[in-house]
Amino acid sequence: MIEYLNGRLVELNPAHVVLDLNGTGYYVHVSLNTYSALSGKQNARLYIHEVIREDAHSLYGFSDFDERELFRLLISVSGVGANTGILLLSSLNVNELRGAIVSDDVNRLKSVKGIGLKTAQRIIVELKDKLAKEPVGSDIFITANNTTRAEALSALVTLGFVKKNAEKVIDSVIRDNPEKSVEQIIKDALKLM
Repeated sequence: MIEYLNGRLVELNPAHVVLDLNGTGYYVHVSLNTYSALSGKQNARLYIHEVIREDAHSLYGFSDFDERELFRLLISVSGVGANTGILLLSSLNVNELRGAIVSDDVNRLKSVKGIGLKTAQRIIVELKDKLAKEPVGSDIFITANNTTRAEALSALVTLGFVKKNAEKVIDSVIRDNPEKSVEQIIKDALKLM
């Protein structure tokens, strides 16, 4: 089993790359997020997932270890193949996808071309508990300033709110508008608690 490939980028396309490793070219399927991460680079290290079938040996590469692990979780869901997994990771980044699954956001998953209601529900049912156990913390949501989140959380805990509940509410407020100030996050969170 291949863990990663480290080599020279010979070809870079939104759907695949060709990596040259000591004179051997490897055709590797990639997500748009990985494509963006590799843009402008001459060399790359890709974390690999191999799919070996009777008629094909395919390599799927990811610039980020977490993206590969999420891909592996996605393809463990019945009805979600490697191409659908890549499509999901091309439409949403790792944090957005985790956030959608953990927060039961069926509509966010359905917004991805080719993902219907039943598939979105199946992904949430099968992966929500697995992803909720992972220590993703505030990384579920992309925030402009994690210090802002920490300050708002500290203020709510000081006011006597349970930390776990406060985290959920703050993350919800930040998801709606990541540019809010600490004061505005606290005010909005108090309205929701």
